[in-house]
Amino acid sequence: MTDISDGASYAPSGEAEKVVAPGDFCFAAAFLDHGHIYGQANGLRDAGGSLRWVYDPDYSRMQKFADAYPGVKMATRFEQILDDPEVRLVASAAVPDRRAGIGIRVLEAGKDYFTDKSPFTSLEQLDEVRAAVLRTGRKYAVYYAERLHNDAAWHAGELIAQGAVGRVLQVLNLAPHRLSSSTRPDWFFDKSHYGGILTDIGSHQVEQFLTYAGCAEASVNFARVENFSHPEYPGLEDFGEMSLTGDNGASFYTRVDWYTPDGLRTWGDGRTFIVGTAGTLELRKSIDIAGDAPASKLLLVNGEGERVMECQGNTGFPFFGQLIRDCLDRSEVAMPQEHCFKAAELSMRAQLLADQARGA
Repeated sequence: MTDISDGASYAPSGEAEKVVAPGDFCFAAAFLDHGHIYGQANGLRDAGGSLRWVYDPDYSRMQKFADAYPGVKMATRFEQILDDPEVRLVASAAVPDRRAGIGIRVLEAGKDYFTDKSPFTSLEQLDEVRAAVLRTGRKYAVYYAERLHNDAAWHAGELIAQGAVGRVLQVLNLAPHRLSSSTRPDWFFDKSHYGGILTDIGSHQVEQFLTYAGCAEASVNFARVENFSHPEYPGLEDFGEMSLTGDNGASFYTRVDWYTPDGLRTWGDGRTFIVGTAGTLELRKSIDIAGDAPASKLLLVNGEGERVMECQGNTGFPFFGQLIRDCLDRSEVAMPQEHCFKAAELSMRAQLLADQARGA
């Protein structure tokens, strides 16, 4: 599941530090509607997690997953997973509008939850999950893969924390994606299920801004969504953009779209440009055009000079080991819960603003 041309099935795996011994952290995979579940499972297994169960109402989809991970047990009911005291975390990539409800069931069963983005499709769902987290004391983690499972994006955060560019003033993010309409399920084109392009793939970009700029909060200045050229899919938004200002004054702009050209070897030429008081960073996340593919590259300029850093395969994707340890130690190293929620909240608020402007 490492097809670099298709973002829905791209599932990185890397040489990671094992943070637990075999069997010390058992997890399950359930509701496999999006291919990102393979990336979630890979990350947890690479860090030492033991995949114990899989469940999906679609038997053929469950069997395909089980074939990819020999030894995993196939559940006939989701309750088998919820009732198993050995399972500490449930990873899921359900249809987006169902993710919150599934997550609440997991939390109330005394387990932590790790969902694909977007974690919610409405602010009401966010409120319900916030209450469930407070009530149960369990974790509701989100697979913001464009930072957590990308070497350049992860290392950029490390460099910023080390002061390589000083205080971050602006993050500019360009995030094209390949539509691959013939392989998409019906729910992908139904906004009531996926929530809108800013709610969906926009949440990746907002999470990166909050991380790189060190913001706890932000306001939405501008947001826009369109369906420019897919009238056959009236529920699709193929273009979106938004601007935010963080609580520390940092600014953010992102463009998200479904316009990756057929000739590109990867699913999207994702770029991020970061301006700081002491330097700049450019992230080339998945490809070096007319060069390496896949590629994960950073271009750093600061007072010490100019550097190009080849990041592909060099980070070990530490988030997953941190998440496992957080679940066992009840710590909050991988991603603070409120940060996780705030990225989704701001994306949804931007979506609502864009919908209002469009008369939706």
